[in-house]
Amino acid sequence: MKIIEKNNLIDLFKQFIGFGIIGFINTVLSYLITNGCYYLIHLNEQVANIIAFVITVFISFMLNGKFVFKKNEEKRSFWKSLIRVYAAYSITGLFLTAVLLYLEEQILGIPHYIATLMNLVVTVPINFILNKFWAYKNKEK
Repeated sequence: MKIIEKNNLIDLFKQFIGFGIIGFINTVLSYLITNGCYYLIHLNEQVANIIAFVITVFISFMLNGKFVFKKNEEKRSFWKSLIRVYAAYSITGLFLTAVLLYLEEQILGIPHYIATLMNLVVTVPINFILNKFWAYKNKEK
């Protein structure tokens, strides 16, 4: 098993923090877009949520690509990475979150506001790993 060097671990931690900051910004944007679409434009709440998801995942893709996973950016396929980012966020942000919320709320009786915070401990690291090692992976040489 390969041991991670100290500098690589520090770089990984910096990337995770940057990923988290961009995630926080996107969470705020998603909240504003969803509620703006719902309350100001009077769209269905699911339609508003989908619009926010599409917009904020794209913003996340652009920001993470430029500031977090920027190494060897020119060697990445833009479209392949974009599709993978949408897939990663769909897996963690839609599917996994729905499963966890069901288990926590319906089976364990945990209140929604606590369950959603608990989910971040699971979904954010998984999303980071999917993005770092899959979505933003460089083209094969």
